Amino acid sequence: MRFYNQQRPFYCGIDLHARTMYLCILDQAGSILLHKNVKAEPAPLLRNIQPYREGLVIGCECMFAWYWLADLCAGEEIEFVLGHALYMRAIHGGKSKNDRIDAEKIARLLRGGTFPLSYVYPAEMRSTRDLLRRRTFLMRRRGEALAHIQMTYMQYNLPSPKLRIRYASNREALTEPFEDGSVKKMLAVDLAVIERYDQVIKDLELFLVRHAKVHDGQTFHLLRSVPGIGKVLALTLMYEIHNIRRFAGVGQFVSYCRLVNCVHSSAGKICGSGGRKIGNAFLRWAFGEAACLLIREVPQAKRWIDRKEKKYGKGKALALLAAKLGRAVYWMLRRKEVFNVEKFFQN
Repeated sequence: MRFYNQQRPFYCGIDLHARTMYLCILDQAGSILLHKNVKAEPAPLLRNIQPYREGLVIGCECMFAWYWLADLCAGEEIEFVLGHALYMRAIHGGKSKNDRIDAEKIARLLRGGTFPLSYVYPAEMRSTRDLLRRRTFLMRRRGEALAHIQMTYMQYNLPSPKLRIRYASNREALTEPFEDGSVKKMLAVDLAVIERYDQVIKDLELFLVRHAKVHDGQTFHLLRSVPGIGKVLALTLMYEIHNIRRFAGVGQFVSYCRLVNCVHSSAGKICGSGGRKIGNAFLRWAFGEAACLLIREVPQAKRWIDRKEKKYGKGKALALLAAKLGRAVYWMLRRKEVFNVEKFFQN
């Protein structure tokens, strides 16, 4: 966990919402200089902070509408920090909770050096990352339609299609086993939706690959050097990591990727683990998929996983391989080196 611990003349805490925001500005002594609810628009914000702009730092909790505020501060040359939503427990620790109280607590966290930092993703790549995440949503909806076809066959006690219907060439005559016209129409609708999803996702992936080569083509090709990592996984890793040097060490990186468990201990005794939801879920998925594909592509990976399975079981063995791959990717990107299979499995 990283904290904002710099000294500034003024600290502005903002409890941000979609249409409104509550401002609280403190001085170095902790006195409240401004406490006000305004519209979530640039003009009211700039007007209210004008007397305190010299040496001002603005902080807000990470929520879906922080983009415009970060961009406004960058354009106005005002320091902006983003708070980690899950770490900002102090906001929810009081007896009462409202926007006025939350804004003051954010400002006091800033002033006291206990404001937990989240990464402010740069504006030039932010929209492409969001578009890539939207692809994940579309793939899930496509998967639901495919699953519905399979479930319909089970519902009417018919044998499932012999070929994988995820491929367009294997979807012919899927409605023929059914006699009811409504069932045929239902499957036809599913197939039409899936076909449309296939077209949209294909165009989307071409668009994303073109942008990736413009944003950071070297990183994209370095990630593609890992056996099993195709264009989608490489895009996910590239845009979710962005800059590998924002992580102080490999341990911080694998923790951010949710590849290791965080141990809770007290008085020398281990009390379990936690923090499973703190980190990047997209990177956890990407490294999990990459580990499974690495086993398919590389014989050494299959032998490595077999040894670990005997000792830890299948699930733990795959988790260990994903964490090992995460560490390898960290050093690849730090050193700008391609993936080396022999070096990866040398110990």
